[in-house]
Parts: sequence; structure tokens; C-alpha cells
Amino acid sequence: MTLEEKKQQIIEDFSAYDEWLDKYEYLIELGKSLEAFPEEKKTEDRLIKGCQSRVWLDAQLREGKLYFTADSDAIITKGIISLLIGVYSGRTPEEIAADDFGFVAEIGLKENLSPTRAGGLASMIETIKKIAANG
Repeated sequence: MTLEEKKQQIIEDFSAYDEWLDKYEYLIELGKSLEAFPEEKKTEDRLIKGCQSRVWLDAQLREGKLYFTADSDAIITKGIISLLIGVYSGRTPEEIAADDFGFVAEIGLKENLSPTRAGGLASMIETIKKIAANG
């Protein structure tokens, strides 16, 4: 699935729910589907700065593509990072760096988060873009 197709799928998934409470439930389910994140990788250098809750992000470059794993100690935040890495994991650094992450605005995520969570979302996006830029 191309990056554009994946983003379109997320937009469609979110549009299936009318209420934000249902969309939060969907995010929580996404978080539960994250693969286990090894305790030994929960290090300071993998913590995303700017998030109120703790979010760890690890990236591995394999065969020219970035693969992300992540975890969080908060259920909604875990769902948000799961959503992001579900879209961007397995893409080239160039693909990620060139993307505008506009689908996040399209699904209304930022507007429907508390200010601290919205700030955390921005930090997650910034960190993913920075990792991609450093390839």
C-alpha cells in the first residue's frame, strides 16, 4: 500500500465514526495492537521530548526503509503513536521527510485533543520527521 493509500485508509477509518468518543476508542484499540516494546529500549534517548506522558520511539533503517517501534505509558497517547508509525513505518526516509502529515488535520485529531496531548502529537510528528531527515 502506498503512503497516500494508507493515509486515505486512515481518513476513511476515522470518518466511519461520528462521535469523538468512538474515535478515541478506535485510537485505544490501535494502541493495544502495538507490538511489545522491549523494556531495555525504554531509554532516555528514545523518549520523545514535549509529551506529557512518556513515549518511546525507536527507528531502524533496513534496506533503505525506516521501521518504527514505539510505546507509551498512556493509552490515548499509545494509540496516537501507533497511528503514526502504522502510516510511516516501512517507508523511505525521503518519503517521510517529504510528507506534510496533513492526514492528521484531516481526521481532526489535533483539534479534538487536550492542549497537552496536541503538543505531544506535534512532538511525535517532529521526532519522526527529524529521524527521517537524518535517514
